[in-house]
Amino acid sequence: MDEETQHRTRQPARSDAAIVACALCGTAADSEAAPPTWICSVENGRHQYLCEECARTHIRAIESRLDSAWW
Repeated sequence: MDEETQHRTRQPARSDAAIVACALCGTAADSEAAPPTWICSVENGRHQYLCEECARTHIRAIESRLDSAWW
């Protein structure tokens, strides 16, 4: 691959990257993506993430598909 092609395929660093945070306790993830142990839920068209600790605490309600307002 020549230098010009490398330059075009390189992605610029994102300064506006959103940090993933737990919807319940506010714990922030270490990266832009949620860790594999976190749970992603879609409520009212929005993605909400739950950290491992909150997910373990509310796993029965999550598996029952109860709305988060109930728990």
